[in-house]
Amino acid sequence: MELSEFSRKEIINLHDGSRLGYVGDSDLVIDDLTGYIQSIIIYPKGIRGKNSAQRELVIPWSAVKKIGEEILVVDIAPKQKLRKYSHYE
Repeated sequence: MELSEFSRKEIINLHDGSRLGYVGDSDLVIDDLTGYIQSIIIYPKGIRGKNSAQRELVIPWSAVKKIGEEILVVDIAPKQKLRKYSHYE
């Protein structure tokens, strides 16, 4: 799959059916040694950048359940809230 095709996929939460955003509007955390995706970081609409008070939803790659033609299905429990992301986690 090409990156351009992957970036057009909408991220849907299997747990509650909510639409979380698009892969292309998110960041991917990739392990620089293996090249594997570790997580997807979804930003709330309208806020993105270097603001330290910024909140994101960090979805571990293990939560990805299915990659379809148009969607990427993840399973995130509702208790997981938007939170600060640290590159050192």
